[in-house]
This record gives sequence, C-alpha cells and structure tokens, in this order.
Amino acid sequence: MCSSESVNRRRVLQPNCNLVPLSERPKVRPATATPPLSPKLKSPRLPAIKRSNDSNVLNSSVERLILTPKSSNVKASNALVVKKSKKSSSADNCSLKCSSRSLIVEAPGSIAAARREQVAIMQEQRKMRIAHYGRTKSIKKVVPDNTAVRDQEKRCTFITPNSDPIYVAYHDEEWGVPVHDDKQLFELLVLIGAQVGSDWTSVLKKRQDLRDAFSGFDAEIVSKFSEKKINSISADYGIDLSQVRGVVDNSNRILEIKKEFGSFEKYVWRFVNNKPIATKYKSCHKIPVKTSKSESISKDMVRRGFRLVGPTVIHSFMQAAGLSNDHLVTCPRHHHCVQVAQTPPIV
Repeated sequence: MCSSESVNRRRVLQPNCNLVPLSERPKVRPATATPPLSPKLKSPRLPAIKRSNDSNVLNSSVERLILTPKSSNVKASNALVVKKSKKSSSADNCSLKCSSRSLIVEAPGSIAAARREQVAIMQEQRKMRIAHYGRTKSIKKVVPDNTAVRDQEKRCTFITPNSDPIYVAYHDEEWGVPVHDDKQLFELLVLIGAQVGSDWTSVLKKRQDLRDAFSGFDAEIVSKFSEKKINSISADYGIDLSQVRGVVDNSNRILEIKKEFGSFEKYVWRFVNNKPIATKYKSCHKIPVKTSKSESISKDMVRRGFRLVGPTVIHSFMQAAGLSNDHLVTCPRHHHCVQVAQTPPIV
C-alpha cells in the first residue's frame, strides 16, 4: 500500500497512488554553492572618510566644497571645488586656515551639502530684503512730509480729482450757501427738478440755457407763458415738454405764496426757523437722501399744487439753498457756510 521514498535524504512513507515513474520525473540540477567573496575584491561601498586631528586642514583624496556666504553674486553652480592631495603644500593649508568665515561642506553630492548651500542662499536673500525695506540701521527711512497734505484743502469726498471743474466751482462757491433771493430759489428748484434722471454736471452746463429759456427765472414772466411758448421752448432748448409745463405751474404757485407770505423766501425759510440746519457729517455715506424735514416741506408744497417736489428733490433743494449745511466737517466750506449763516441777510 505504501512505499518508502527518500526526500531530502530522508525516508518518507508515501501511498502507491502518488508514485511517479522515474522516467517521468523532472531532472533536478544539484544546487551549487556560491563561492565566498574574496577579500581582495573591491567592496561596492565607498571607503570611510578618515579625518585628521587638525579640523582646519582638509583630508586627503576627499572633495571639499567651499562656499562663501558673504558673496551674494556667486551662485551654487559656480562654487569652487578644491581637491587636496596627500602632498599639499603648507602655504595652501595656511590659506585655508585663514578663511574662518567660509562655510565648508563635505561630499558635494550629499543631501546635507545641498541643504547647506540652499540655506546660505536664503540667508543672502533675506539680508537683501531687510536692507531693501529699511529694517537695518544702515538704511535710513524716508519719512514723507505731511505739511503739503495738511495745507491742501480736503473737500467733501464726492469731489474727486476727476470731477468736472464746473462741478468743483459750484461746490466751492454756491453749494450750502444760504440763499434769500426769490429768483435764485426758483432757479435752484428748477435745476434740481431737471437733475432727476441726470447728474449735476450736465445740469450745470445747461444752466445758462435754462436761464434764457425761462426769462431769468422771473416767476411773473414765466407764469404768463402760453401753450405756443411752452412748445417752442421745448423744441428750441431740448427740454421735456412736461418739465416745461411743470416750471410754468410752479411759477403760478410761487405767485400765490407771495400773496400769502410776502415772498417765496419767507415761505421756505420758515420751515427751519430762519436758521440753517447745521449737520456734522464725517463721511458722505452718512448723508441721507431725505429727512423728516424735507418730507414735511414736500407734503406742504404738494398740497399747494407744486410739481416735481418729492422728499428727495426737496432735500437736495435744502442743501443747495443753504437750508441745511451738509458739507463734511473736514471740508473748509462747512465752516464758511456757518459764518455766512450767522450774518444777517441783505434785504
């Protein structure tokens, strides 16, 4: 049933069903032992580096890399590789001893050498940045002279260097100055009504045309305009027909106010007790587009039959006519308008 078979020179009992004829068995080559390494053969490893007792003298048959961190113009690729032989002269050793500030890096192909080289370059770049930004005592900081900035007038922030000169002149001469003349008040009311859907610069450029079209803003003359005159003004000056009719209607309302209060100026200024509202805004973003006072004036004027007199329009009218001094406190015109308001108006 079983037969003995030698496996690895050891007898092992196996069943007969597992027997394989010798002719069918594969031929196995005998394992040959590898010969031992000869001590005379060179080892694939690099020989150990032998250091001398003197730390300042370079060892023989070893390449040394000398980097000078002080020289910022020398790149890593142009570093000096020095080979020293066993028979190095004493003069060369003396010169190497004297270079105490040099950075000596062993094995130029190693990771440590590349890292030291990189650190040296980074130190040089950092020194250049420090010198550039003036963080060292050798670099003197340039302090800007703020006297010119202090002397320069700081207008309201909506006046920019790109603002039109006519708009800047209006801000510096008229805006916020108290107005007590009926014709000028009527003119400002018309100009601000024309500003709706446009801008102040465009309206100011058309100011003279509006004066010519409406006879110098004389309410008595404008109130007598016929339908033919209204159509001709709209065609000749390019003004919307509804706007021209609104100006004519407002002139009639002004005449009614003159009969009741004596003048349009008295009617307007009585809402602020004949004294401008002094505000102290520090930013244009804080200035509102309408106030409770402008809403109350708008309601009264609408009740009397005025046109184009919404709360926002009336608030702009109050700013332009000096009923409200909305110049920023940093603007020199703010103090000027306050002084003008303290002087009694010339009748």
